[in-house]
Amino acid sequence: MLFVELRFLLFLALLLVVVWSLPSHRTRKLLLLLASYAFYAAWDWRFLGLILVSTVVDYFVGAAFEKSRTPTARRTLLLTSLTVNLGLLGFFKYFGFFTDSLVDLASVFGYELSGPTLNLVLPVGISFYTFQTLSYTIDVYRRQLRPTKDLLDFGLFVAFFPQLVAGPIVRARDFLPQLRSSPLWSQVDARWATQLFLIGFFKKAVLSDNIAPWVDAFYLEPGAYDAATAWLATSLYTLQIYCDFSGYSDMAIASAALFGYRLRDNFDAPYLAKNIADFWRRWHMSLSSWLRDYLYISLGGNRRGDLRTRINLMLTMALGGLWHGASWNFVIWGLLHGAALVVHRQVTASSSLPRWLGTTATLLFVQLAWIPFRAPNLAAATDALAALVRLQEASSSFPPVASLMLWLVILCSLFAHVRHRGFTTEPVWRRAPAPLFAFAAGVLLAAFIALTPVGVRPFIYFQF
Repeated sequence: MLFVELRFLLFLALLLVVVWSLPSHRTRKLLLLLASYAFYAAWDWRFLGLILVSTVVDYFVGAAFEKSRTPTARRTLLLTSLTVNLGLLGFFKYFGFFTDSLVDLASVFGYELSGPTLNLVLPVGISFYTFQTLSYTIDVYRRQLRPTKDLLDFGLFVAFFPQLVAGPIVRARDFLPQLRSSPLWSQVDARWATQLFLIGFFKKAVLSDNIAPWVDAFYLEPGAYDAATAWLATSLYTLQIYCDFSGYSDMAIASAALFGYRLRDNFDAPYLAKNIADFWRRWHMSLSSWLRDYLYISLGGNRRGDLRTRINLMLTMALGGLWHGASWNFVIWGLLHGAALVVHRQVTASSSLPRWLGTTATLLFVQLAWIPFRAPNLAAATDALAALVRLQEASSSFPPVASLMLWLVILCSLFAHVRHRGFTTEPVWRRAPAPLFAFAAGVLLAAFIALTPVGVRPFIYFQF
């Protein structure tokens, strides 16, 4: 069930009416939990069991922390949580990747192996809710959070449908306290949430999905295009993935807000970043902060000397790349960003670039790094990079780049990105009478649906 589908809009509207009509806070939470399970089951009900396993295991691990008195017992509990959650993630997401890599490595040394073929289906959202539950057990282990005694609250924290399948990755310390008291409709900023949902819908359905065919055509055979087209396709994907993922985050945050709950921001105009470190403070902020707090710092961070800091940065970003998908393309993407962070750390110690030059260089690097991220395999990534410097005439090209639709989408994508820097329509929405506001929102939603390409495209980050 996608946020841009009519059935989700009906699901959301019906759930809002029923939830806010219930007088009991606990009944509301129970309904939200059941609705969240139904939302996930609409994709594949069989994988509900994985969410339930993670929920039950981490709830009881958290409860057991309060009774444990020795460091050994606490480490054993943490290891139990890590083993169960990462074991499920590793089996369903990485089993085929590691076995295929082992077979390929053996063939390099002259050994012929045949790996098992299980044809596993990747459970949607498993990377997100796994990191989410792990943040709870790690925080409890570090004594930064008291374990919850309410299984209903913990279950809703894990499975809350707005952020279940593609984030933002929610921390227990931020979400569980919100479940202790009943939210009031009078405290819900419905106009702000509606505006944010429409913005996210526009970015995903109108912008990202209209860009997608151009990008797909290029990566189907990147070696067939000339340099101008290759650069255009690279820039288009840079816009596509931003509009797609930030659009999802906007709609997730807005949907949660309509029920009275706050989710953290996930994007802050990342392509305006002044350097690569600034980019990671603005892009997928819930993941980058998770990697910093639970992986980079656990590895030692910058506390063990310059060489160890570089290794920690490289390892953190390589694993962050692997988190995105079971492919060497993602590992390479992560290593590229790790290397850029290492270089940035060394360069800024002795010099600094003008803001405009830093932003330009960062954006150029990020665009080039998106190539292995988007390419279906290493061969396609190599062809795409080669196409960027191809001077001779190519056998294929996009339709005329003067296409009004393409340039309109590009301009709107840029506008959607920079709106975070000073532009807001909020005063207009605030002053409008309620009936006019509702009518305008309905008209805009209908217009966006009409501009959506035929056929619903899954969000890019659903594959992660």
